[in-house]
Amino acid sequence: MSKRKSKESSSANGECISQVQRILRERFCHHHATGKPFGIEHQYRHLLELLKRTTVHGESNSALIIGPRGSGKTMLLNHVLKELMEIKQVRENLLEVHLNGLLQTNDKVALKEITRQLHLENVVGDKVFDILELLEKRVKSRFSHRQIYLMNSFDFKQYIKIFKEQLSLPAEFLDESFAQKWNNNVQHLSEDKTVQDMLQNLFHYSKDLRSLHLLLMLALSNVTVHHPLITASDLHEASKQYRMDSKANIVHGLSVLEICLIIAMKHLNDVYEGEPFNFQMVYNEFQKFMQRKAHCMYNFEKPVVMKAFEHLLQLELVKPIERPSVRAQREYLLMKLLLDNNQIMDALQAYPNCPTDVKQWATSSLSWL
Repeated sequence: MSKRKSKESSSANGECISQVQRILRERFCHHHATGKPFGIEHQYRHLLELLKRTTVHGESNSALIIGPRGSGKTMLLNHVLKELMEIKQVRENLLEVHLNGLLQTNDKVALKEITRQLHLENVVGDKVFDILELLEKRVKSRFSHRQIYLMNSFDFKQYIKIFKEQLSLPAEFLDESFAQKWNNNVQHLSEDKTVQDMLQNLFHYSKDLRSLHLLLMLALSNVTVHHPLITASDLHEASKQYRMDSKANIVHGLSVLEICLIIAMKHLNDVYEGEPFNFQMVYNEFQKFMQRKAHCMYNFEKPVVMKAFEHLLQLELVKPIERPSVRAQREYLLMKLLLDNNQIMDALQAYPNCPTDVKQWATSSLSWL
């Protein structure tokens, strides 16, 4: 190949890479709608029909989209708006108002500002705590109290589809040949056993789609003219970077008892496939270990174990998934571990003087039944 042709080819590749970076970064950072939403088809149809009736027939409708962080609230809204804007009659009647900065700073002030300045009658909101109580009476009287819930209900098979969809290039990409090569590579990655295992760990740790976007963003940063396709190694390296956070470092400073409680939670996550647990379940798991290996550790009383568990809560290695009420017993509040298996095992390898039995318990594939 002549130097001139080589230069032209390199320039074309450079333009393709720049477009890939731009398209995917916008998608990951701004939750641009692609394909069809997974696991929220009912909510999608509900919201689409609601906004159609509002824009086409002039109905006065309102709704709150409710769900945990990263459950797809913004993505759902973007999908619906994208479809609506393809309808001419809707385009003529629909006005989008974005209040992100205002809503994210101070909900109480923001809601008063919204009601005072905009006099909203047709509202789609994506935050709810005591939001209905904060609405002024004149707005509250117009609000229909319709609520649309998102609960990250998709399974791992759908998660893989989301992975492929979020990483694939659109059909209208400027270079059809490059897009086909890129999308074929994405398909191969989704079928790679090591990539699936890595995604499975992330899925059990958090179904938050923002976590997936962060992982893909880190992998995308390695794409250059000389390295034009994402590899399994890029994803694994991105996974390591994602997990290299303060939480993993905190584990190194925990007591052996606290380490044992984290291992007990790890086993519960493995056995119950990431479902929430409570302190009593963790304590029972810990007791099974102690009964088998009582010689390696002092047998702690339950109140002491509870104190250690509360310390993990303070360190934000564990978090409650429901708001504690006055009547609720502490032992039965549902919790979630904020460490994945890889973080736990990496921390144990670096943990000084960790008892051998404890390490063996952590590496065992089954809970101590």
